[in-house]
Amino acid sequence: MSYLKEPEYTHGQQARTGILLVNLGTPEAPTAQALRPYLKEFLSDPRVVEIPRALWWLILNGIILNTRPKKSAGKYAAIWTADGSPLKVHTEKQAKLLKGWLGEKIASPFMVEYAMRYGNPSIPDTLAKMKAAGCDRILLLPAYPQYAASSTATAFDMAFDWFRKTRNQPALRTLKHYHDHPAYIHALAANIRDTWQMHGRPDVLVMSFHGVPRYTLDKGDPYHCECHKTGRLLAEALGLEPKQYRITFQSRFGRAEWLQPYTDKTLTELGREGVGRVDVVAPGFTADCLETLEELAMEGRASFLAAGGKAFHYIPALNEHPQWIDALGQIALDNLGGWVSGSWDRDADEQARQTGKRLALNLGAQR
Repeated sequence: MSYLKEPEYTHGQQARTGILLVNLGTPEAPTAQALRPYLKEFLSDPRVVEIPRALWWLILNGIILNTRPKKSAGKYAAIWTADGSPLKVHTEKQAKLLKGWLGEKIASPFMVEYAMRYGNPSIPDTLAKMKAAGCDRILLLPAYPQYAASSTATAFDMAFDWFRKTRNQPALRTLKHYHDHPAYIHALAANIRDTWQMHGRPDVLVMSFHGVPRYTLDKGDPYHCECHKTGRLLAEALGLEPKQYRITFQSRFGRAEWLQPYTDKTLTELGREGVGRVDVVAPGFTADCLETLEELAMEGRASFLAAGGKAFHYIPALNEHPQWIDALGQIALDNLGGWVSGSWDRDADEQARQTGKRLALNLGAQR
């Protein structure tokens, strides 16, 4: 094993607590050239595609990477902003706002960074940056409220791989899920009510979650159950009857069966049934991205209206909604117990560190 190079250390150095917000990732640009390496990294992940590696290598490199980048680039171009990828823009803003929120509660030294599982800034590079800045304790905070092996677990895998190569490891905490956290549910409800205050209520609210293959449920992945619990709690918070909402799954890929009911088919069915107005929200996406802005807001709208629906509203993801930043802060604090303090004394800490440094030098430490 060849360990990563350690940053320089001196006795008396101030320690920090790190919070790393982790999201899925994004290509660097809405072009086929930028999509190819991004899709290759994403679709090469064995947690994302669970079929024999040799067979999948041939399919991925022989077919998909020669056809899909151009098609996907057109979709990304439709939602790209002047500031770049919406997912990256919103995630970066969330990290900055979370830092400000925590700064009102925490007196002891801490830092907040964000990273992407696929693309940049990468998880290993950001963890190395945090370690070099003095973080000896790090909380991994996924942007995924519902746990899935193909999202949360693979982000942890990447972090664990960096830890495996690190000689002097920081302490580590991982947050598995927060699909039923009261503050998260409250933020979702508040975000939806904002739209309803402007446009009134729909006939049906569709709660669309990212899909995963059906076999993952059969093999023990809790994602399906956690999505349904989120949906149920959100419906209760909004005072909805069962006939007033649907829980669906989107973004299926390939020929295998995925979790059902499918979002696109549900929207078509609702249009054909004569449902006048449908609102669609994506509770599992904490930041708007390709799957929400293009697949739901554009393709979903077209499907519903073409099938006979009269009105369609896409409700934005949580993004920088004040209630979501408040929830994100509460969730982080719930998992930082004992690591941070609201009554930290800077002068006392400085004195203790200098005393420790002096004693270490007296015992023969080099610096």
